[in-house]
Amino acid sequence: MSTDPETTAAAAPAAAEEGAGAGGAAPEDPATPEAVPEPGGALDPEASEGAGADETDGVGEPGGEPAPEGAAEAVDAVDAGQGEPDGDGSGRDADARGAAATSAAAGGEPDAEAPDEDTDTRTGAAAEDAEAAAGGADAGIGAAGAEGAAPALTEAQAELAAQKLERERIARRKAEREAPVDAGAKLSGKAADLLAAVRAVESGAAPAPVYFDEAPAAPRKAAPAPPPAPRPVATAAEPAAAEIEGVRAVLARGGAPEALAGPAARALGEGAAAQLVEDPWRLLAVAGVRPAQADGFAQALLGAEAGPADERRGAALVNWLLDRAAEKGHTALETPVLEKALAQYGVPEPAAALEHAVGEGAVLVFEEPLDGPAPTPATDADEEAAEAERPVRVLVGLEEYALAEESLADGLARLAAGVTAPADWSQAARGPGAELIRAVAGHGVVTHTGGEAARAEPAALLEAARKLGLRAVLAAHAPGPDRVTPAALLAGAQGPGRDADGRFELDLLVVLDAPQLDVETAAALVESVPDGARLVLSGDPGVLGSAGPGRVFADVLAARSWPQVVSRTPDPGPIGELVSGVGIGELNQVHAPGKEVVIVPVQDAGEAVHRTVQLVAESVPRAFGIPADAVQVITPGHGGSAGTRALNAALKERLNPGPGRFGGFDPGDRVVHVPSPGRALPARVVSADAQGLHLDLAGVRVVVPQERVESQVRHGWAVTAHQAVGTRWPAVVVVLPGDAAQALSRDWVYTAFGRAERHLSVVHGVDQALPNAVAQVLPKPRTTRLTGLLRALTAAQEAAPQ
Repeated sequence: MSTDPETTAAAAPAAAEEGAGAGGAAPEDPATPEAVPEPGGALDPEASEGAGADETDGVGEPGGEPAPEGAAEAVDAVDAGQGEPDGDGSGRDADARGAAATSAAAGGEPDAEAPDEDTDTRTGAAAEDAEAAAGGADAGIGAAGAEGAAPALTEAQAELAAQKLERERIARRKAEREAPVDAGAKLSGKAADLLAAVRAVESGAAPAPVYFDEAPAAPRKAAPAPPPAPRPVATAAEPAAAEIEGVRAVLARGGAPEALAGPAARALGEGAAAQLVEDPWRLLAVAGVRPAQADGFAQALLGAEAGPADERRGAALVNWLLDRAAEKGHTALETPVLEKALAQYGVPEPAAALEHAVGEGAVLVFEEPLDGPAPTPATDADEEAAEAERPVRVLVGLEEYALAEESLADGLARLAAGVTAPADWSQAARGPGAELIRAVAGHGVVTHTGGEAARAEPAALLEAARKLGLRAVLAAHAPGPDRVTPAALLAGAQGPGRDADGRFELDLLVVLDAPQLDVETAAALVESVPDGARLVLSGDPGVLGSAGPGRVFADVLAARSWPQVVSRTPDPGPIGELVSGVGIGELNQVHAPGKEVVIVPVQDAGEAVHRTVQLVAESVPRAFGIPADAVQVITPGHGGSAGTRALNAALKERLNPGPGRFGGFDPGDRVVHVPSPGRALPARVVSADAQGLHLDLAGVRVVVPQERVESQVRHGWAVTAHQAVGTRWPAVVVVLPGDAAQALSRDWVYTAFGRAERHLSVVHGVDQALPNAVAQVLPKPRTTRLTGLLRALTAAQEAAPQ
């Protein structure tokens, strides 16, 4: 079939020709956890710099051996515990990608059978390449390891440090307000014992023995602190040379790569060497280190004293599992899931290990009532009994995410209660956005949902607010005219200034692309909105979720605590009709008389690359008058024969050939700039000099220092769906090679297809996997606490005397 849109008949992806799939072996099932490298596996010094975090476009991880029977069930529920403790399969990142990186380093093609995941949205652009290189190396936990010093602090790490400072400011603010409503006052039995234990930990006393099969607990309260100051410029001090040398000596004693010294010193902080001597499993705090590798390190330092039942090992594994869960979007885990994952890693008494971790203050435990109405009591005694017996789920989480969710819930409740009288916007509440304007006039917090066409409604709200003389700001995931990004807003690079209390000088903040907010960014934004101001969270619930932990927008919608405006503006044309169908699980054949939607069946990955280049360079420009630079290619992963690497190489050779003399780039190259986790910004290379690589980002010039080019910039003719969120192009080519069939899900397809404005071509090689994914493969669930916190706060406000 010709790839020319002028001659190709329009058809729905579900109606692709028979036999159009199977282009190479499919990756492992994304629900299958990877096995963990055995103790002799490679430790990855580069991954320790933040390269180990996965971002999978919400479609799971390829590669890896299956976990032992019974263990996968616990891990799959949250994508946290990864594989068997003594497995010989591939690890999470490094080992699974080692072969691809080794082949690429030798001048060959990346692994065609295991497309890499979308790591760029959370880490640097070359992060997975660095870890893959280490994963394929021979250096083990008892070997010499990788050479070279740890890289300098990156801009992404600086942004993370800034977020940490912002969270500390939030904690100080929370301490000034009243303590949260106490939970669990009417509990009894083991639940009351656990609550008493947690409170004893908070007061400094030793915890009593408790069990974790049922366990309510109150959130940890922040310590009193001075009033907050305006947010400072983010800085992060490098560990002293003596500190790094001390860590290097300990690593050498344990047979670990000395190149981990810098990352370990940064991860563990002051006294890192002493911490490792006292507790070798603290090495798990370094990104990229696996439990089996930490076990080998501990055995080398402690000898026969190192065993699977060591309390230090259990506590470290609890933290490691929660960190891994956060990389998958979870802010907490249910205790049965954690216990099963701990048992998978050889912890003989998982409940006791969790109890010890709570007692040490390493993690927090929470009780949350399960959904469903409580029975109606007849007497006070019945009420107490019903409350004590009400089913709950017990969650365990890390303090930073617990603090972020509680601060976010408090901040939203503060804004919702801050508007005492409706604004007189009656004249503005007409035409597009009228319903949204009316809702915002009388409420401090409003949510707004809709597709791409519905974005006109927040724009109308913004215009109306400014006509009334209000200070209104529009924030969006991607930069653009008359908008700022949340990162730029928090950093003070764009948008309004801050007042003496450190809050934005504005009256209305409208946040587009709200599904892309992770819990820490959302908490920082909401805490920065002043009392009396209004907040609108707007977005499309069908797109891929945030790269970081949390499901903020979905949780706020689920709480139903404040007005929700659902747009009735449909996305127009055949593309809008197709995407709307995908959103409800239907892949419909649409009527596209103007070739708005075109299907290009292919037999294998090589043909997929050839057809994609032909579409971008010839067919779409000729048929629609859209220049090649305005055509965006979207594919499920970075690796494989039709991943972003292979496609970008082919497209560069055709559209902008050159020697790549500036770190692999030439002037005119389309690139993606990843300045910090979760942000992938389309840009173009302008030039390069001693300062670094000069990029043009939507008319704004940015210089990426030479030492950061490899980690922050990659070619951008082809991107993943997560990198494309928040941006649309006149024409989009979605490439679905046969080896990506198991990477597809409804939200991935919805996001990818929805990036097209005028024309969508689908290079189709997955046969029936596409309609099956749309109909059956739902977004992976995330375990969070925000919905419960919001409901509790709303109930407390409603019950309070007026």
